[in-house]
Amino acid sequence: MIRDKSAKKPAKDAPKKNGAKKAAPAKASEAKTPEAKPSEVEALAGKSEGPKGIIAVAPPSFRRERALIKRGVWPVAGCDEAGRGPLAGPVVAAAVILDPNRIPRGIDDSKRLTVEEREKLFDKICASAQVSVVVASPARIDRDNILRASLWALKRAVVALPETPRHVFVDGRDRLDTECDCEAVIGGDGIVLSIAAASIVAKVTRDRLMCALAQDCPGYGFEQHKGYAVPEHLDALDRLGPSIHHRRFFAPVAAARAKHMPWTVEPVQDLFSVTEVEMEVEAGVEAGASTGL
Repeated sequence: MIRDKSAKKPAKDAPKKNGAKKAAPAKASEAKTPEAKPSEVEALAGKSEGPKGIIAVAPPSFRRERALIKRGVWPVAGCDEAGRGPLAGPVVAAAVILDPNRIPRGIDDSKRLTVEEREKLFDKICASAQVSVVVASPARIDRDNILRASLWALKRAVVALPETPRHVFVDGRDRLDTECDCEAVIGGDGIVLSIAAASIVAKVTRDRLMCALAQDCPGYGFEQHKGYAVPEHLDALDRLGPSIHHRRFFAPVAAARAKHMPWTVEPVQDLFSVTEVEMEVEAGVEAGASTGL
């Protein structure tokens, strides 16, 4: 029997009956696919759409001081210096004992604050805390080197406090030779609140001193760069030569001193030079040794 296959063929314009059945599984498969979390999307995309280079920096805290207070250790001081790097002016050290009940708000590392913020906090700290300041002159820096002069000033600032502390926090890696316990904290001006307060006092005091030195030695721009080795200062140093407030053995100052005041530069003795007398003595010793053989 021959069947007519054309009867089972659908018309060209007729809708396909299996179209809906095939579409349903496709939707089901899409529904089973889990949605990516935003964090995963950012990770896959490399976070190219989000902000870059934003780092949250926590302000210094009074946590370490309070831990000592709970153990019965008080007073606790923080100390820091300003002015190790400049080519001119003194290095200024400050020590501060904060009153736990009268801590000014906004204390932070002096480098993170504006000039106006530092000035306001300086007045508040001096009005509510025990403060001492010691200055190491350029002459002392030339004699002892900058590190020893800084440590000397820091120690003297601790001794000069109205009340003798039982514990001292100092910024940096070098401990102070004090009678009380001393703890060195690297980056302490951004960690320990007492050190941050001392950094503000030292910075404001030194900036004011440099503005005063600018009136005594005009032309160098001390009131602007505070003695640091910025291009304007280096240009003035090359034109005018060093002043009495410059640190003699810092390299740019020594170069300017050799240019403008060469008679102040001591000649360096050549350790490998040999005089004629020494050569004659050595020759005589060698001749005597050969004769003895």
